[in-house]
Amino acid sequence: MAKIREIELGEFPLLLAPMEDVSDPPFRAVCKENGADLMYTEFISSEGLIRDAAKSRQKLDIFEYERPIGIQLFGSDVETMGKCAEISTAAQPDLIDINYGCPVKNVACRGAGAALLQDIPKMIKMTEAVVKSTHLPVTVKTRLGWDDNTKNILEVAERLQDIGIEALTIHGRTRVQMYKGEADWTLIGKVKENPRIRIPIFGNGDIDTPEKALEYKNRYGVDGIMIGRASIGYPWIFREIKHYLHTGEYLTPPTIQERVDVCKKHLDFSIRWKGDKLGIFEMRRHYTNYFKGLDHFKPYRMRLVESPDYADILSILDEVANHFNTVMI
Repeated sequence: MAKIREIELGEFPLLLAPMEDVSDPPFRAVCKENGADLMYTEFISSEGLIRDAAKSRQKLDIFEYERPIGIQLFGSDVETMGKCAEISTAAQPDLIDINYGCPVKNVACRGAGAALLQDIPKMIKMTEAVVKSTHLPVTVKTRLGWDDNTKNILEVAERLQDIGIEALTIHGRTRVQMYKGEADWTLIGKVKENPRIRIPIFGNGDIDTPEKALEYKNRYGVDGIMIGRASIGYPWIFREIKHYLHTGEYLTPPTIQERVDVCKKHLDFSIRWKGDKLGIFEMRRHYTNYFKGLDHFKPYRMRLVESPDYADILSILDEVANHFNTVMI
């Protein structure tokens, strides 16, 4: 049974990765419904939170049905990160997570995210400031290192545990790799095997099928798996992995009608949370992913992304269900 302090996550939890512009409450809702055991907010800029920026503040929104849920923070200033941990604690999540893994330029080049992998003493100081600023469990998500010459995750894991973090998620790439090449889980397995490590270790990177989840669970001995890109437009990945882990059998993939129904649910929540105009606009990035693999879907996608009208979008989605159900019969 994996636990973060008193938070019970089940025998082998599946975590939804924090993803900018993706893992907002509407997306988290459909992932939770399909079996995600622990979820995180999109990462929140500590500078934005301190300035009381509306976008950063809105990312603190969490809902009871999402629990357990963590608020993820990133930043480059130790004192600011401590203050933001206090602000985030007031939003009543179940835990606080620190992002030391984001590789994108506008984060890393500002001294935040994966940039801290180049300055381990500062990473430790920052983590300590966050731990001291909240009564909640603090967890960390990071990478193997900055580049092939600095794969220092074994040392980093011990030092982070020693100052009080209560779980660690490791993405199996360096910052320089970004998301290219195959994720290397070898060092993740070595962190888990380290007799000094007593906190849960979660692996992340390239888990996109039930059989790969089982293979990596058995090969590397991790306490759970975090899933990111494979869940975009396919929240069913969580239930499919769970079913395969328990039975060794594949779950029937979602029908076209199921895809349409979940897409509608996602749209409804997006509108409730963001308002009509923004909710419809920001949903546009998801249609391609929900209907990936359907031949000749492009004309429907064009209509979906061009329509500003909720009723019209629902009508187009019904057309998709009718057309592709007929085609597939």
